[in-house]
Amino acid sequence: MAQTATLSLFRFASPMAKLWAFAMMGVARLAMRNIPDLTFWKLCGSGTGEGFTPIPNTAVYAILCVWPDQRTAEHHLRDQPIFQRYRRRSAENWTVFLQPTSARGEWSGTAPFAPTDQPSAGPLAALTRATVKPKALQGFWQRVPNISDVIGSDPNVLFKIGIGEVPWLHQVTFSIWPDTDSMARFARRDGPHARAIQAVRDGNWFKEELYARFAIVGDQGTWGGTSPLRQSEKTP
Repeated sequence: MAQTATLSLFRFASPMAKLWAFAMMGVARLAMRNIPDLTFWKLCGSGTGEGFTPIPNTAVYAILCVWPDQRTAEHHLRDQPIFQRYRRRSAENWTVFLQPTSARGEWSGTAPFAPTDQPSAGPLAALTRATVKPKALQGFWQRVPNISDVIGSDPNVLFKIGIGEVPWLHQVTFSIWPDTDSMARFARRDGPHARAIQAVRDGNWFKEELYARFAIVGDQGTWGGTSPLRQSEKTP
């Protein structure tokens, strides 16, 4: 059995649903702590657009979870009342199931992912998470929109979103690529992304950081009316 992480996204439409979702950023913590087999979890908000902005998006929220295996993940996501409540209130929801293949760094002082070290032949996901030092906030957020534009214009990226636990200070980027080569080409390309990485290193902007890659082993629900993984099925 391989460790399985899940990223669940929820879109809320009505003002009352959005208010409920915002309140759950605090209220849901007790329920999450009491879920059996859940080894790590985070409740996250998002930014406007595709999430890569410092302006909060009151319509989109995310829950990241780490489970012992995929079967356990599917069971609890289906049956736990807290996830049922999120699905009932949301206008749309989507969950992607992930098996970590590499990880380095920490999140809230812990290393949550246990990589299998097995290369993935199909679509893969990349997750980066950082705690930005307060003194670096202006420089960091000035660069993020340019990075988002470059990722968005890349024909290979299947999905991307920016989320975070605390606005401005905590930033998580999540992207899905059809294969390792396409993601590697983007990472090596000279441009806003490469320059931002260099600025981070030169300025020591991050207090804590984590980088992880995942094999995608399934999904449930829709986002934007379809599964973001369907595009990979059309890729030769």
